[in-house]
Amino acid sequence: MHHQLRRLLVLTFGMMLAALPARAFETRATAAWVYDMTTQTVLMDKNADMPLPPASMSKIMTINMLFEALRDGRVTMDTTFAVSSRATEMTRRGGSTMYLQENDRPTVKDLIYGMIVNSGNDACVVVAEGLSGTEEAFAEQMTERGKALGLTQSIFRNSSGWPDPVQRMSMRDLGIIGKRLIQEFPEYYPIFAETQYNYKDRAPANANNRNPLLKIAAADWKADGLKTGHTAEAGYGLVGSALMGDRRVIFAISGLASDKDRAEESEAIVNWAFRQFTQKTVAKAETRIATAEVWMGAEAKVGLVAAQDVSLLVPAQVQDGVTAEVIYTGPLTAPIAKGTQVAELIVHVPDLPDARIPLVAETDVPRGGFGTRLSTAAARLWQVYVAPLAGGSEDAAAPAS
Repeated sequence: MHHQLRRLLVLTFGMMLAALPARAFETRATAAWVYDMTTQTVLMDKNADMPLPPASMSKIMTINMLFEALRDGRVTMDTTFAVSSRATEMTRRGGSTMYLQENDRPTVKDLIYGMIVNSGNDACVVVAEGLSGTEEAFAEQMTERGKALGLTQSIFRNSSGWPDPVQRMSMRDLGIIGKRLIQEFPEYYPIFAETQYNYKDRAPANANNRNPLLKIAAADWKADGLKTGHTAEAGYGLVGSALMGDRRVIFAISGLASDKDRAEESEAIVNWAFRQFTQKTVAKAETRIATAEVWMGAEAKVGLVAAQDVSLLVPAQVQDGVTAEVIYTGPLTAPIAKGTQVAELIVHVPDLPDARIPLVAETDVPRGGFGTRLSTAAARLWQVYVAPLAGGSEDAAAPAS
């Protein structure tokens, strides 16, 4: 029995539009990654895997480590940590701080707000030492945990993002952690939208959340996270996220020249992501998309369907429309159970990566009876051995059985 890759062209799902192709967003950022979480679509990839100094954006990994400790029961929101001289030294260096003092015993809740809203370097050191004993040990654990979570370009040497020649993250890695915080910790994620926190009334006004998107009162979308970053080496950056209706976009950018540029670029990226793409349903659950040939089955073909509704993003203006093809290695061998993945739908969207959607068998196809198997084998023998000798092709029709 010879199996080969089969490709079936399918309809364009009624999405062909006669217009100009969508133009890519020309960001001023050195590196950028923009991702539509709702449809799992990468909308922009500019140097997204380049390891760069992450500045305070790397704090979201420290926050992830603390959220995991909360989820595992190793700490609670009321757990208190000691404040070391190393932590208070971070404030004396002049970086972002929540103004901790060595006689303080902040709770985990205090520290979460201090890291997210005040971007406190001191808070990060307290968390690192409270969870792992030393900041060096915590940074090693961050690196190892990052690898387990799929961060391919991340190395940590401290918990705060303080400049270090080795500490690096890519924009994709930052986006992965941001996405994880949204998906895995919905009970804590709303803290990222908080704009003010003042531990023991010590913080000046400029210690509040610097995320510029939180200040925007857009009519149809709302930002709710995540973390800014700035050092002389890294420039100005942001890991941001915003919602419009059912769609959520998350992005990471770095290398902007000023906080003004960061604010303008962040808003422009969100507007572009929401307004230059439209969400389309390309496959309805259990609606037949194509059929596949079956070998030795009670039926000669089986329908191919998506297991659930599939929505994709499409540029608002497309030249040649959206096309698709079904691929499978066939013919498929019976028996085939309903719901088993047997094929893949590949949707080609202009200016976006191909979307690959699993297709499953629409029905059960039991193995054929003796007569079916005999006639199928005879037909195959005819195609392989008899037809070529008779001057026909391998695909010549077999005699009636």
